[in-house]
This record gives sequence, C-alpha cells and structure tokens, in this order.
Amino acid sequence: MGKFQARAVGKGDYDGIRKQIVEVLEQPGYDDGSAGPVLVRLAWHASGTFSLVEHNGGSNGAGMRFGKERDDPANAGLVHAIEFIMPIQAANPWITHADLWTLAGVTALEAMKGPKVPWRPGRTDYDDESHADDHRGNIGDRLPDGALGADHLRHVFGRMGYSDQEIVALSGAHNLGRCHADRSGFDGPWVVNPTRFSNQYFKLLSTRKWTPRKWDGPFQYETIVAGERLMMLPTDMALMEDPEFKKWVLIYAKDQKKFFEDFALAFGKLIELGVDRDDSGFSRLVNKAAREGKPLDKVGGGCPFASAIKQGKTELDKNPRESKL
Repeated sequence: MGKFQARAVGKGDYDGIRKQIVEVLEQPGYDDGSAGPVLVRLAWHASGTFSLVEHNGGSNGAGMRFGKERDDPANAGLVHAIEFIMPIQAANPWITHADLWTLAGVTALEAMKGPKVPWRPGRTDYDDESHADDHRGNIGDRLPDGALGADHLRHVFGRMGYSDQEIVALSGAHNLGRCHADRSGFDGPWVVNPTRFSNQYFKLLSTRKWTPRKWDGPFQYETIVAGERLMMLPTDMALMEDPEFKKWVLIYAKDQKKFFEDFALAFGKLIELGVDRDDSGFSRLVNKAAREGKPLDKVGGGCPFASAIKQGKTELDKNPRESKL
C-alpha cells in the first residue's frame, strides 16, 4: 500500500470520507499493523465523558484537541489516532473533528468485521480551549479505570445512562487492540487477533484460566493461547465475578449475532450522547434511553432503528440539524 493521500470530496459526501478512513487503516509500522482499534478507542473516549447529571461531556465539541482532555492519562496514545485521520479533515474542512472522529470509529469497526453502527452527522467543534473549558467543565476521571471493579463500572456507565447489559456489550470493545505499558501501564492484547472484531473476548474471559501476571507493572491477569500471552484487566474479570454481568458475558460468548446487535445499539448510543440537535428521531431515543438507563431497543415503544441494525442499515438521517454547544 502506498502512502495515503487525503482527497477533497463534496460537502456532505460522507461515503467519500468513509472510503478514505478505510484507506488509512493499514499502518504496517503501528501496533498490529492497523489503525482500526485506536480509531474505535478515539470515538469511545471522545464520547465516554458524558454526564446525565451535569449534561456535559460527550462527543460534541472534539475537546480532546485541547490540553486538559488531551493530557488526561486515560487518553494516552490517542494522539496517534487523531494524526492518522487529520489529513482527511485538512482536505475536507467542512467535516467537523467531532463528526470525523466518531465516523472513523464506526467505519473502522465495520472494516474489522464488526457490526454496522448507527451514525449521523451534525456535531460541532469548540472554537478554542476556553470554549471547551466553559462548556465541558471538569470531566476528569469519567473514563473507566481498568484497575477497579464492578461498582466502578456501574458508576462510570450509570452516569451515562447504561444498563448492566449495555456495560457488558460495550466491554466487548476489548476484542480490539492492546494495552501499552508506556501509556496505561498495562500490557498486552485481550485476544489472539486484535484487529478483527468478534466475540472471542467473551469466550476467552469465560473459559480460560486467568492468573495474576508476575511482573513489575500494575496488577493484571494473563493466560497463554497459541503460544501468545493474553491479558485481562481487573475490570474485565469483574464481569465474571458479578452475577448480573456474568449472565451477559455467557450469552455473548455463545451468541455472536446477539453481541453484535447489542454492541451496535450501545455504541450508537454512546457516540450520540450529549449531541443536542432537536428532540425528534434518533436524538430523542438516545436521550430517553439514557434517562431511563435502558438499551435503545428497550425504550418505551421500542427502537425503530434496532430492526435497521439487524438488517445492516445505518443511514438514519441525511440532513440532521447541527448540534448546539
């Protein structure tokens, strides 16, 4: 593959942007040869700061471009993801950073054989760091800490309006990528093939014997599969120790189709939280689901987009309103 060259496409040509994101994914000198996992992580971390109580945070604004959020230890290494796709935004300034980051995440997920996730444009960017500070407030310590347990997971995800089922589904993102000792302190991949999305994470979590790793780094678990050392964090093991979480781990370990459907709904909800457009359509469903602490397909009357996800459709609105900051 030659050196990637970003190209200008017509305003609103999101398919053209998607094609260029796919071209960026092959990165022979980075991690396992793919930018895919770190792009999913970028979308996740850009969105996972939302708070229902304070109603700030979330993917709107692309605050990780500025000091406080960029320098959060939980976001270590995400500068690589931003740099991978920055040429696309430079060639197409009509797309906001916030839209590009989330679109890159769902596009990369699908390219790595994962489910199609509902996505719609309309996010806006903060003008500068003071704008971000004024709107976001203190969003530190809102992302999951891998060293903690079940109560911590419920606190972090409950703040965004997630149920136990959704917490486990979103944890399945650990099918992708690896930890780095020079970033989080933890080290290693969760699965043998960390650039292909599947339910292997749940299968390994529920069937392998995991033992504490003897090393100089933070406490984590390990097992050997096909001659390769794999890892699990304390938060991963908490999913098997907590009865309600474990129930969903076992379901997803047996049923990849169910996992893909639930992950698509939960991730689609995640990247939409805090994006205030109007009170209709997908935005209304996401906000209602968050307030009620339910998955999208369990909101009163059901989610009309759930059936679309099962059919592999993700186009929700060709002309959504721009979000408000």
